[in-house]
Amino acid sequence: MTASHDPYSRYDRFPQGACPAGSVVWLRVVSSQPLSAVFVRLWRGGGEERLPMRAAGGNAYEANVPIGNDTGLVWYYFILKTEENETLFLGKPENGRCAVYGYEPPSFQITVYDPAFDTPHWMRSSVMMQIMTDRFCVGRDGAVPPQGRGTYLHKSWREAPDLCKNGDDEEAVDFFGGNLNGIREKLDFIRDMGIGAIYLNPIFKARSNHKYDTGDFMTIDPSFGTSAQFRALCREASEKGIRVVLDGVFSHTGADSLYFNKYGTYRSRGAYNAYPDSPYSSWYQFLGSRDDYDCWWGIDTLPAVNEMDPSYLDFIVTGEDSVCAHYLNEGASGWRLDVADELPMEFIRALRRRAKRLDTDNCVIGEVWEDITNKLSYGRPRCYATGDTLDSAMNYPLRKAVLDFMLGETDAHALENLILHQHSTLPKPMLFSMMNLLGSHDKPRVISILAGKKDLEPPREKRRVQTLTKPEYELGKQRFVRAFEFICHLPGMPCLYYGDDAGLTGMGDPFCRGTYPWGKEDKELQAEIRRVIRTRNQEPALRTGECMVRALDEDRLEVLRRQDGRTLEFILDRRI
Repeated sequence: MTASHDPYSRYDRFPQGACPAGSVVWLRVVSSQPLSAVFVRLWRGGGEERLPMRAAGGNAYEANVPIGNDTGLVWYYFILKTEENETLFLGKPENGRCAVYGYEPPSFQITVYDPAFDTPHWMRSSVMMQIMTDRFCVGRDGAVPPQGRGTYLHKSWREAPDLCKNGDDEEAVDFFGGNLNGIREKLDFIRDMGIGAIYLNPIFKARSNHKYDTGDFMTIDPSFGTSAQFRALCREASEKGIRVVLDGVFSHTGADSLYFNKYGTYRSRGAYNAYPDSPYSSWYQFLGSRDDYDCWWGIDTLPAVNEMDPSYLDFIVTGEDSVCAHYLNEGASGWRLDVADELPMEFIRALRRRAKRLDTDNCVIGEVWEDITNKLSYGRPRCYATGDTLDSAMNYPLRKAVLDFMLGETDAHALENLILHQHSTLPKPMLFSMMNLLGSHDKPRVISILAGKKDLEPPREKRRVQTLTKPEYELGKQRFVRAFEFICHLPGMPCLYYGDDAGLTGMGDPFCRGTYPWGKEDKELQAEIRRVIRTRNQEPALRTGECMVRALDEDRLEVLRRQDGRTLEFILDRRI
């Protein structure tokens, strides 16, 4: 016996996609033979419920399912009773639409979200550029030497980043001198590329070049600039129609920080140097002595914080001039939350509430590498798509699916399934605001990946400068343009990692964090990326139109965008 239920078809499930709380969802099953009974089995809020389905003619069975007023996930599958008194189950396999099982199957998913949930409309219409300040551009006034222990400036902008001492990322203390004024001076270039939002990696005072080891949240790193220069950047960017989004690293601080002060760098009574009588002691978890403390991923230069500690929460989120509020009031348009899936959900909720009270156009974007609707984090399921935490997330699942497809590691049907799954499970305001990326500071350069180079992320001590041959580079470049054009045809906010547009290549960190090659850009590539972004910016259907995807065969995926009677087609063909 066979049976079918297509969760991506309006003929089997209506309405399509995630649903606001209080909705009713119509479900249909079609069997190859008459059945004596059919039930839809629901699981929500920790409880099970079985609803009988009614016969609808032609061996079809249907039910109207009230999904309730609580946000979260509703899981369902179907129980099929044959006329021979056999019990079968219809569920959703990992890859595919549905399958019949002789045992309890994987479930279909409905995401239930707050009906009031919305995201800033500028996110749906913008292309974003991610910039690491130190590696983008030195302002006309020149570079300011870094101040931390052992830090140093490279002699030339053209040099490669240094491999970190002892292979440790927290020892990334080589600088090139890029600063906020350098970004300001390139705003016309950024605007002319069609960029509508800039996401800056951390800019707060810290010892490292990447600044994920925060030393002082309330101070712009002196090597990057001043508070006045940050305000000027936000003001001038806004005048050119560009938003600025900041990176918030709130799950840990640096050991070399005002708050922990392990090395005595600051004139503060830090949790380490004034142990146990520091005003910051409750921010951290000590396990019997000051040298035994909880760290982020076991790295002792990154002590983990207790995010829900009242004084920490007040300092970061709820206080009158909290970190969150301060920089939004200074001109930023939102936060990208580092390792969002390691932050307490209530912390993210509080930050979102604060940001939205200041301006509903402020955004909250999360770094979550997996499916944000059903992420399992530290043994607990988390859904970031119910309308009370994130507006958007870095879309790493889409990135992986696109790159795997372009490299021939999967086919167009697998890519179609991933996209349909996201369209089916993400609330539409979130789907149209997802940060759709191909490159980032945490992965090898996308051109190197698409050139087919292997082993781009070996153990850190084995990483090196890598040069592509001309044929390898041209292959990677052609594939990159096609892949970027593809994500610009999907709902969401495409994100361009600085330098990908100019032809930068390289292994994983630190060699994916080279300097922008001003004067040595691949002008042909830059023109192609500019063309792709211009097309997206000029076509409303590509930003907010209805989207349909369909695998034409193993090598080709078709995208259709429709709005106001206009249909645009793009076919991603990996054959080059």
